[in-house]
Amino acid sequence: MLYFLLTWIAAAISLLITAYVVPGFTVNSFTTALIAAAILGLVNALVRPILIILTLPFTLLTFGLFLFVINALMLWLVGFITPGFVVTGFLPALLGSIVLTLVATVLGQLVTNVR
Repeated sequence: MLYFLLTWIAAAISLLITAYVVPGFTVNSFTTALIAAAILGLVNALVRPILIILTLPFTLLTFGLFLFVINALMLWLVGFITPGFVVTGFLPALLGSIVLTLVATVLGQLVTNVR
């Protein structure tokens, strides 16, 4: 349970750091980041696998780089769903997905080391 909580907090912090770095990517508060992280987790669990299967040829042709586009679409969708979490367009979503992946990987390693 502690690992789940730390992972959720790390995801929220990753969103806040990404909002600080990427223009057009806004998170109003830490509470909003927690809510957005939870919704992003649900969207990634439910919608993302379907999109990956549907876009498999593009993903294979781009050697997996198309997954950043899928991640950007997921962020953009969460931006529409979550009040206080705003992604102003596709380019901020794409840059945000790249930065978020990098930051979440680093913070995820820290959480794993605590475990």
